[in-house]
Amino acid sequence: MNRSFGEKLTFWYAQNKRHLPWRDICDPYKIWLSEIILQQTRVNQGITYYQRFTQAYPDIFRLANAPADEVYKLWQGLGYYNRADNLMKTAKIVAGQYNGQFPDDFEKLKSLPGIGDYTAAAIASLAFGKKHPVVDGNVYRVLSRIFGVETPINTAKGKKEFTTLAFRLMAGHAPADFNQALMEFGALHCVPHHPDCETCMFKNSCFAASTHRQAGFPVKKPKAPVCNRYYYYFVIQVAHKGETCFYLKKRTARGIWRNLYDFPAIESASALEEPLDSIVLAQKTNLFEKLPYTTGTPSVVYRQQLTHLKVSAYFIPVFLTEPLSNGQKKSLFLVQQKQLTNFPVPRLIARYLQDIKHIK
Repeated sequence: MNRSFGEKLTFWYAQNKRHLPWRDICDPYKIWLSEIILQQTRVNQGITYYQRFTQAYPDIFRLANAPADEVYKLWQGLGYYNRADNLMKTAKIVAGQYNGQFPDDFEKLKSLPGIGDYTAAAIASLAFGKKHPVVDGNVYRVLSRIFGVETPINTAKGKKEFTTLAFRLMAGHAPADFNQALMEFGALHCVPHHPDCETCMFKNSCFAASTHRQAGFPVKKPKAPVCNRYYYYFVIQVAHKGETCFYLKKRTARGIWRNLYDFPAIESASALEEPLDSIVLAQKTNLFEKLPYTTGTPSVVYRQQLTHLKVSAYFIPVFLTEPLSNGQKKSLFLVQQKQLTNFPVPRLIARYLQDIKHIK
């Protein structure tokens, strides 16, 4: 079935493929950029970010020399900000060590920050025509259903088995066409829920269709339990030099939202009885000590689901009569209201600011 599988697949692709801005190009920079953006991101959303980045940084040298906050701001809303970190690291390495040219070697590509087997295979095959299978969620689903592979895809054994199978099926076909066809077939036809098996070109040879087990593929090991985390943000506001200003801080510790900006906060693994109880905890950190202040009504709860973390956040307005002293503000810095949009912030913060119309 190997050759007939690939022939059917690539023929289908030629007739049905979507016209995407990073498709049908051989520029490794733009292919790399699209692959990093599309990790954990839907294609429709990814197109907008891809266009923003390619307009702001048309080549890797522009990206390598871009200020970090500018890149984070452009990335804002995509989540998984370690991708933006690795984007900048790789850009600097390729611009500096490789004179702006991505290596065409699979292992050298994998040595670059943020590039694993999948992205290295995508760049090697799509940009350089190298025979490396690109195995993503769509590929796992198509191959597991058609060939009845029940090895869990989130195990080392499963990844090796599917990569080997895809490599064998690729034989005799252009790697770029085969890889894109296989991924596109999973994205458009062999979809996760209610695939159209009646019109599928593989229906007579598909294991899942013949056994009516489409929903059972691909097989995955159970995920780790999701943890809850509670944030009580203090939206500290003060008049300074005739301007309404707010205190922000930069998250520099390892963990979620590293290198983004947010308000000072109390973090907890369990919910407080009342959001305003967090003020008492904040006083113990000397944040509001010896300064007169008033508090406003806490916001409704804002929620964000991360991979293994469910974040619940409350925003508590705090009004100061004078700015914090150097000893009190510690890692905080004062930002004019009109400048808030210049800072890359987590999605929770952006939603809150939009709701209270600090961002037009």
